[in-house]
Amino acid sequence: MTSTPGSHELELRHGGNLEAAASRLGCQPHQVLDASASLVPFGPPASLRRALRVCLQGGAAGTALRDYPDRSYSRLRSAIAAHHGIDPAAVLPGNGAAELFTWAAREAAAAGPSLLPEPGFADYRRALACWDGAIEPLPLPPPFPSTQLLAGRHGAQPAWACPAPFPAPAGPGAALWITNPHNPSGQLWDRRSLELLLDRFALVIVDEAFLPLVPDGERHSLVPLVPDHPQLVVIRSLTKLMAIAGLRLGYAVAAPARLQRWQGWRDPWPVNGLAAAVGPLVIADRRWQQRVQRWVAREGPWFHRQLDGLPGLSPQAAAANFLLMRGDRPLLELRERLESRHRILLRDCRSFAGLGECWLRIGLQDRRGNRRILRALRCEWRE
Repeated sequence: MTSTPGSHELELRHGGNLEAAASRLGCQPHQVLDASASLVPFGPPASLRRALRVCLQGGAAGTALRDYPDRSYSRLRSAIAAHHGIDPAAVLPGNGAAELFTWAAREAAAAGPSLLPEPGFADYRRALACWDGAIEPLPLPPPFPSTQLLAGRHGAQPAWACPAPFPAPAGPGAALWITNPHNPSGQLWDRRSLELLLDRFALVIVDEAFLPLVPDGERHSLVPLVPDHPQLVVIRSLTKLMAIAGLRLGYAVAAPARLQRWQGWRDPWPVNGLAAAVGPLVIADRRWQQRVQRWVAREGPWFHRQLDGLPGLSPQAAAANFLLMRGDRPLLELRERLESRHRILLRDCRSFAGLGECWLRIGLQDRRGNRRILRALRCEWRE
């Protein structure tokens, strides 16, 4: 019998368990700086908060809370489709990206073995385990590829998106799972190199949860390729961009026939009424996306330079809103001291296959939060 994972095990897999950490520390959640989850630190947007208040006020505008959601999610699907310039039938909203990984994994398990680049996001393994899907690890050779940063007049921007280092499959019936930008390294993969992989696999699942946060990252999205590649599935999350992890909203872009199958497999109302009501506002808020990308372009290179000045710590340059950091000795005790003494949570990387006790991942904060992390690191790393 498979045991139910405890809260600590779930923290290792994903991070962001703020309530459990605050309970351990004997404080309130707002007193903890959570850099274990890679969320925008200044969200959610004011427009989203206003829309939620309208939904909660009742009356005609408040039916999103009282009534069952529209099973087809037609308004939300149309808004997402308009954002990308695609057919609404090629869009399926989900209860965050995690729900959609589960249905992608059912397709992948039926197609053949799944090739999982390692280190990589542990939730793909969770989803495949639901369907007894076969897994073939695809190790990325260390040191992991790292986006180079180039300082310009408008701040630092990723100068290069690296070619994807994924080989052809061993057989014709394989599925490939890709995260772009890569999690946990933050590497941005070049769209042209990813496009070359599409005809080599029975199924290609691309997780673009962090791509909207990357300055100029959309030009590396595979969403425009979906109409011509029925074996391609792209999964997006609005959690990271909008800081709405508690609201749970993501979507898949794929061939309409595939998404119709998924719709038949899952619960009748996977997206709650509040998320469905505010989703069209969220997806259309380009000013917010630009603000987030300016933050990543400014804080990412600055924070990397500060970390790079700490002896014995080697941060990886990243295109996304997190940094992977390696120590010249194990970092678990350092992470525990940051939590117990400074109420700062960093991501334990032992859940990423191929990493271990010498690695931590830090979610980017605002300047005040980043300075708080740096002060704590300088204090504890000397001991």
